[in-house]
Amino acid sequence: MKKIILLFVFSISLSINAQEREVKEAIITFFDGMHTSDTLKIKSVCVKDILLQSISEGGEKGKLTEGTAEDFYKSIASIPSDMKIEERLLSYKIQIDGTMAHAWTPYEFYINDKLSHKGVNSFSLFNDNGTWKIVHIIDTRRR
Repeated sequence: MKKIILLFVFSISLSINAQEREVKEAIITFFDGMHTSDTLKIKSVCVKDILLQSISEGGEKGKLTEGTAEDFYKSIASIPSDMKIEERLLSYKIQIDGTMAHAWTPYEFYINDKLSHKGVNSFSLFNDNGTWKIVHIIDTRRR
């Protein structure tokens, strides 16, 4: 009986780890596309009308801004070839409930290897027939 329970717990653990890995891979693909200005790669892991929001923090007050998917893709495609952008994710905290997932990723953002700002990304994802898609991203930004 102990072997059956251990096998059951082990198989659930493998399933959870596999799903967390798939969520993480979707986020990595998003940033790989961003770093290389590959909007098709980014779109491959996002729903069509992804919601994009940012909170700029300065002092005690924050400012919430929203952007459209179309504007985001245009900004990524227009990054000059001599400009290197890199968002370094420092860690991942992933939670999954059925076909919904949430990922919390502290980051540092670099332009031409110089720290521009840092904060936290919050990703909401949906499992669309076995493929994790990013539905919403909100981030904080502070210098």
